[in-house]
Amino acid sequence: MATATAIQMKVPVLDLKAQYLTIKDEIQEAVNSVLENQHFILGPEVKALESEIAAYCETKYAVGVASGTDALILGLKACGIGPGDEVIVPSFTFIATADAVSILGAKPVFADIQANTFNIDPESIERQITPRTRAIIPVHLYGQAADMDPIMALARKHDLKVLEDTAQAIGATYKGRRVASIGDVGCISFFPSKNLGGYGDGGMVVTNSEHIYRRLISLRAHGSTKKYFSTEQGWNSRLDELQAAILRVKLRHLDAWSAQRREVASRYDVMLAKLANVATPARNGFGDHVFHQYTIRVPRRDEVQKRLGEIGVTTMVYYPTPIHLQPIYAGLNLHEGDYPVTEQACKEALSLPIFPELTDEQSLYVSQALAQVLAE
Repeated sequence: MATATAIQMKVPVLDLKAQYLTIKDEIQEAVNSVLENQHFILGPEVKALESEIAAYCETKYAVGVASGTDALILGLKACGIGPGDEVIVPSFTFIATADAVSILGAKPVFADIQANTFNIDPESIERQITPRTRAIIPVHLYGQAADMDPIMALARKHDLKVLEDTAQAIGATYKGRRVASIGDVGCISFFPSKNLGGYGDGGMVVTNSEHIYRRLISLRAHGSTKKYFSTEQGWNSRLDELQAAILRVKLRHLDAWSAQRREVASRYDVMLAKLANVATPARNGFGDHVFHQYTIRVPRRDEVQKRLGEIGVTTMVYYPTPIHLQPIYAGLNLHEGDYPVTEQACKEALSLPIFPELTDEQSLYVSQALAQVLAE
């Protein structure tokens, strides 16, 4: 492989402007329509997006909320999770997965991950179940479905709710089913960097349960199902019309963008195959991976990342510190060594640039730069 220094490029880890330029006219038309209609909160665009997301995720119901974190919080609350309950979550994920549990006064109980996919390990889940366990949150990390069959079997055996954290994986499938449609609740993030991202914050909860759906409608609006009449403690968590209009445009392109992400990932697979000490992302074979991230494992990760940055390649580390070792959870008295697979992943995981518009030239440069850095 040729060296990367001959002609240095700048390759961002994500290029949202490149995507915007491909749909600029559609976006501006959608935004102008909202401005002309002057309906900004829970209007026709939100209602239409909820219907379209429910259809896309193959669920009966969808409820737009203010963020992906709120989707987790309200989803948990709608499932009856509260003080004294335990909820099993992976330690290798974004803090919001656990933090949503804590906000409700429940206790996050951590599980380890599978080394090949970075997803939660069903065997580790089983070891964490106690009489206080009420729910499991599998995270479909980096865009690939967690192994849901054994997780659902555990849930049925112990009468547990399952909330799928689908922040990074909208459009991914598991044995012919869309993620977010398998558990009791699916939680989606529309943060701008997500595969389906807005131009601000936003989220959605999907479910097949009418009871959970009705709870969510109340919880997102101060515990009210009719104006000025609250029956329970709720939140102000509503997806706005501008974001919904933008997301409706982008949803039409999502499957094509996911296919482009898989093409980029396949190019990386080929170009990185001969590099020693690089583990490329494993496919678990359960369905379509949507590659929110293309995450490799490398030794001396921090040094590799620093050097790549010096020659123009931006990378990200998701995640450098496992949640069980975060200061917020020091009171749980967990220690290094408690979740060894997670802790090793935190030292080795490195996410390379990936987005639908990444060119062949850019991906080749990234691969050459990585080869050069490892050779050094």
